[in-house]
Amino acid sequence: MPTPPQRLFASDNASGIHPAYLEAITHANVSHDLAYGDDRLTPLAVNAFGELADCDVDVLFTFGGTGANILALAVLLDRAESVLCTEWSHIAVDETGAPERILGVKLQTVVSPDGKLRPEQIVSAANALGSVHHAQPGVVSISQPTELGTLYTVAEIEALCQTAHQYGMRVHVDGARIANAVAAMGATREIFRAITFAAGVDALSFGGTKNAMLNAEAVLLAPQYRGRRAQYLHKQVTQLPSKMRFTSAQYVRALRDDLWLSTASAANAAAQTLYEKSKSFASLQIASPAVNSLFPTMLDPAKTKLQEWSFFWDWDIDRHQVRWMTSWDTSPADIDAFIAGVDHVLGG
Repeated sequence: MPTPPQRLFASDNASGIHPAYLEAITHANVSHDLAYGDDRLTPLAVNAFGELADCDVDVLFTFGGTGANILALAVLLDRAESVLCTEWSHIAVDETGAPERILGVKLQTVVSPDGKLRPEQIVSAANALGSVHHAQPGVVSISQPTELGTLYTVAEIEALCQTAHQYGMRVHVDGARIANAVAAMGATREIFRAITFAAGVDALSFGGTKNAMLNAEAVLLAPQYRGRRAQYLHKQVTQLPSKMRFTSAQYVRALRDDLWLSTASAANAAAQTLYEKSKSFASLQIASPAVNSLFPTMLDPAKTKLQEWSFFWDWDIDRHQVRWMTSWDTSPADIDAFIAGVDHVLGG
């Protein structure tokens, strides 16, 4: 095997922290400051999010993506309600039953070959409304981008919100990679607004950790949820950081000159380059990425040999599909080295 790449193609969770965020943390570390958001930086971060969203959002910082999703759902849910999501949804597949255990909520998953939930599935779920024998559909949760790397258009999110609200349901967006979605759709603040609160979204999990930050996640709540019980749920679901200023400092820096979009754009561009250099391997059956993930098909022994050389995750095992993911710091040299390994295991 050739020399492996310096950086992995396993996940953007494996990447390093952008130097600007480390610098922001260092500056926040100079002196003491009050805890639980009563510091000098958290109001600046909240205001920055308000400018980004162009509305008076409530902002709740959390430790991780799962915690952000749990908190967002906790705010939106009422008793005896369920959450409608796709079979691929992170809350249903990759959070170890956290919504069920912590919130005691039923997740209703629907089939989705492309990872997207559709208005007609909301209409179908709404048939349970009013029946004492069924959990009442209360929240629709989607991921943008989806777990399969696909994107909802502005019109699709507007239609989902309109349909959900028609039946009294609320809409949550798992935006662990929301920056990658915005970058792919035009890399502007207007796009962010159009696919979130302007479309009718009620709560957004705004991811930072996968986008070059250090343990930085946030829940953004639409203005109608300000001043309600969110602050108490923040603590109750164990997601209230004491030294919040270190998370806030990163978001202040991210939003100041849209560094969050620059890093996401770099990750997306790296995925496109990886695609261009791997598409000639017909056996991979690889499709052009929308964001920073690729889903090639690989069979053993080539797959295992490549994984042992430079690790990446299996994805859809039944279809022999794996996932390659780029990050903000993926370099052209990393891509060339990885392609050399692919070429080696596939026999040139």
